[in-house]
Amino acid sequence: MSWGTELWDQFDNLDKHTQWGIDFLEKYAKFVKERIEIEQNYAKQLRNLVKKYCPKRSSKDEEPRFTSCIAFFNILNELNDYAGQREVVAEEMGHRVYGELMRYSHDLKTERKMHLQEGRKAQQYLDMCWKQMDNSKKKFERECREAEKAQQSYERLDNDTNATKADVEKAKQQLNLRTHMADENKNEYAAQLQNFNGEQHKHYYIVIPQIYKQLQEMDERRTIKLSECYRGFADSERKVIPIISKCLEGMILAAKSVDEHRDSQIVIDCFKSGFEPPGDFPFEDYSQNIYRTISDGTISTPKQEGMRIDSKTTVGKAKGKLWLFGKKPKGPALEDFSHLPPEQRRKKLQQRIDELNRELQKETDQKDALIKMKDVYEKNPQMGDPSSLQPKLAETMSNMDRLRMEIHKNEAWLSEVEGKVAARSDRRHSSDINHLVTQGRESPEGSYTDDANQEVRGPPQQHAHPNEFDDEFEDDDPLPAIGHCKAIYPFDGHNEGTLAMKEGEILYIIEEDKGDGWTRARRQNGEEGYVPTSYIDVTLEKNSKGS
Repeated sequence: MSWGTELWDQFDNLDKHTQWGIDFLEKYAKFVKERIEIEQNYAKQLRNLVKKYCPKRSSKDEEPRFTSCIAFFNILNELNDYAGQREVVAEEMGHRVYGELMRYSHDLKTERKMHLQEGRKAQQYLDMCWKQMDNSKKKFERECREAEKAQQSYERLDNDTNATKADVEKAKQQLNLRTHMADENKNEYAAQLQNFNGEQHKHYYIVIPQIYKQLQEMDERRTIKLSECYRGFADSERKVIPIISKCLEGMILAAKSVDEHRDSQIVIDCFKSGFEPPGDFPFEDYSQNIYRTISDGTISTPKQEGMRIDSKTTVGKAKGKLWLFGKKPKGPALEDFSHLPPEQRRKKLQQRIDELNRELQKETDQKDALIKMKDVYEKNPQMGDPSSLQPKLAETMSNMDRLRMEIHKNEAWLSEVEGKVAARSDRRHSSDINHLVTQGRESPEGSYTDDANQEVRGPPQQHAHPNEFDDEFEDDDPLPAIGHCKAIYPFDGHNEGTLAMKEGEILYIIEEDKGDGWTRARRQNGEEGYVPTSYIDVTLEKNSKGS
């Protein structure tokens, strides 16, 4: 099965077929190019999608902690890798398929042009041989007719009795001349015919079959190349299927890593304040005066006034405690995190200590590396100057000292907050016991009170001046001062229930820190509120008089 023998007379059709083959090759190359663009755009859109939903980690506080968030970010990372594999597919198709097709198409066009030119040249040469043969044939035919005419003229003159001998001789010579020329043209025609037949046989049995065979081989190579490109088109994607499968498996593992119980615990660890729920309010018995008799030896009016003062004092304290646990005041962000609740402050300090320890370990490793390098330089001076490492070593030592100081300072704050958290529950427990013990104790005025601290903190009325007592009564019975304090740091007091203060300002203490980091204080103008205990220097005084 050969084009040279089967299609010996189909040169024009073979010309069209080979051109169609090249056009089809370029058409498939165009298809591959558009597929590459689709893969590239798909990968780009996937990367933009991942970038859009990836967290902006500007600070460590914004790092994901919940397992559901971590799983989602892992899925985004896997999707980003998946997008990278789509880019690999596009790149592989570009180099292995599209680029190869374009190079082969160029070579194919050159080869086809050469074979067709050879075929046209062979056809032109055969046409030239045929023209020469045809010319010699026509010339021979013409000379034969001229010879026949000369013979007829000679015979007519020879039979004509009136013709002269000279005319007959002249006609005979003309006949001989035409006969001789006819013989020569006959020989030339025979030679040209023999040459044309040889060239024609060579053309159709040797030259054309060889050219058509080359065209056939070229077309078959084109078909094979298309087959290879079809396979490469599929292999480009099949190669990345294992990696894509790993990406999908990573997404499944990320989904399985979601732990709802762990997320719930993280919520607890994140928002736990460290405070205990508020205790029960003590019962305030206002019916004591109903059963009080005249024989108690006290005047009823002062007793009622004293009772009213005690009740107001107790209610004021109760309101203060309710506000403290119901709405915790927030101070400004400080280096020691004293503006945070105890539990959160402890966690922040512990995180900072861990970070500082990691930085210190890095500096220590760097110092050891510099010392080793210095020893190597001292033993082998040609490798470097040991003195050149001294500035870097000094800087590293300085950083280590600074980090140690920071760690020591934060550990001191951590010890302080851990001590307060531990002592707070003990104080609260002892306060509840004292409350139960002293709930039925009688006050010096003969009335009962339900707050044991009220007896201790209440000012002795026998030492109070009458005018001062009237002033306190008219000012809605403010709590008595149990000491004073000096502000070490300024405090803005923006939150409700807090008291702003300036550095060095002197305030009265009207309620101690209950373990929550806040102390209730009052200015000389009567303004009250809570201030951070760590911001003040407290001095408690027994039997101090309220302002």
